[in-house]
Amino acid sequence: MSDKPNEQRPILTTRQGHPVRDNQALRSVGERGPATLENYQFIEKITHFDRERIPERVVHARGTGAHGYFEAYGKIGNEPASKYTRARVLNETGVRTPVFVRFSTVIGGKDSPETARDPRGFAVKLKTVEGNWDLVGNNLKIFFIRDAVKFPDMIHAFKPDPVTNRQEPWRFYDFVSQSPETLHMVTWVKSPWGIPANYREMEGSGVNTYKLVNDEGVACLVKFHWQPKQGVRNLTGAQAAEIQAGDTGHATQDLYAAIERGDFPEWEFCVQIMDDGDHPELDFDPLDDTKRWPEDQFPLLPVGRMVLDKNPDNVFAETEQAAFGTGVLVDGIDFSDDKMLQGRTLSYSDTQRYRVGPNYLQLPVNAPQDGARARTNQRDGQMAYYVDDAGTNKHINYEPSGLGGLQEAPKPAKDYHQWVEGHLGRYQTSRTLDDYRQAGDRWRTFEDWERDELVKNLGDDLRQCPEPIAQRMVWHFWHCDENYGRRVAEAAGVDLATAQALAPLPGKPAPHQHRDVPTYTDGKQEGGNKATEPAAAK
Repeated sequence: MSDKPNEQRPILTTRQGHPVRDNQALRSVGERGPATLENYQFIEKITHFDRERIPERVVHARGTGAHGYFEAYGKIGNEPASKYTRARVLNETGVRTPVFVRFSTVIGGKDSPETARDPRGFAVKLKTVEGNWDLVGNNLKIFFIRDAVKFPDMIHAFKPDPVTNRQEPWRFYDFVSQSPETLHMVTWVKSPWGIPANYREMEGSGVNTYKLVNDEGVACLVKFHWQPKQGVRNLTGAQAAEIQAGDTGHATQDLYAAIERGDFPEWEFCVQIMDDGDHPELDFDPLDDTKRWPEDQFPLLPVGRMVLDKNPDNVFAETEQAAFGTGVLVDGIDFSDDKMLQGRTLSYSDTQRYRVGPNYLQLPVNAPQDGARARTNQRDGQMAYYVDDAGTNKHINYEPSGLGGLQEAPKPAKDYHQWVEGHLGRYQTSRTLDDYRQAGDRWRTFEDWERDELVKNLGDDLRQCPEPIAQRMVWHFWHCDENYGRRVAEAAGVDLATAQALAPLPGKPAPHQHRDVPTYTDGKQEGGNKATEPAAAK
């Protein structure tokens, strides 16, 4: 580690040698506006990151999957679903939409243990009558960062050291100590919620903020969530170690065995809805992925259910070649200006074209269902094994044409149009109060044993970190909640008074503590967080 003062460090540049003057934010139209295509610095950074490993996924390498179906209730809460969206998959009852779901860990390699303390991927491909809809998320409802330009840095800090090839705690905490927005996710991941007992007893979330659009062209903001009918169960570090001693793939086995014996796992699909707009009355930006929408203000509204009832016939052909992308949406579901969503939409599909090939959508696991077969003018490329349906004249692979070929679909009677106005630049959100408040709220709503486990895990980690990093983390936790910071300081062997005396991070506003506790559900209506006996004992 370098001890050079900042003014003596080399300057960060792009691969073209251009100095990077802002590595914290995408270029966007105003603070909340959409990102722009000429984000060259980001595109160069993220597309190189997408190609860092072959052929294994850079993230979410360890995974398992299953087939099933989705059924809509035709309502969102007590209202007809059509009030909010024209998406047929959410409106039509009596239709079983085929799905393929891939569960995964994030940081570890393909053969890493499924007991790792790590977020879990929860990616769903719905093969609707209007084409594929991919809902790509995690088990937790939030994320570490809120701007996609930081994603490669975050993963690099969490991955093994490029010199020692070991995951070093100091690298993780060095990054998060400089990024207060991560505190909420750190509080979740270092608690028992960081080790789900298995994939069946695990929540899922789209994480990003999307929009629903109805027939009138009116949009609302939406968050998507999967609530397990089996209840939620997590593991302590000791329980996970006991399982890992005998089985590194316990969650894969658990899912496979449950489906084989006919114990089909089921999730209820729920949404949270908010009017489209800035919402200045909130202390957080609803487009900020590091924040939860409090459920007492924005309740979980049931929309449908998903059942997994068939294991893959071949793991490689299906689970490993399954390819998901946040840009794969159907009419009636649209993008918000969530900067993580905007960045992921480029990155995910770009990764699949590189990892699996430009024709990855011709693979059966990825192709839309027969009734929504792809008809494009795209041709050739590596591993092409059929030509997309070209319409009435196979000689015509362009549009427009007066001699046949494909034509544009009819436009909706009323489409959604977003007014965009602002100065082009790099902006970080100005609503940062909840960087500390939601982490503190989470601490106060944990059960006693969850707080004990969280403090132990943080203390064990921080004792392995250089003193300045440990002190800064204690400073952060103390500003989330005084008791939180005090207990972590004791567990980590950090002098609390010394940590409290630190100045705020340069360029970051001073945090303020808060005591209002929001309403969270966390699956507890369906059995709660049952971290009792290890999963292997069930």
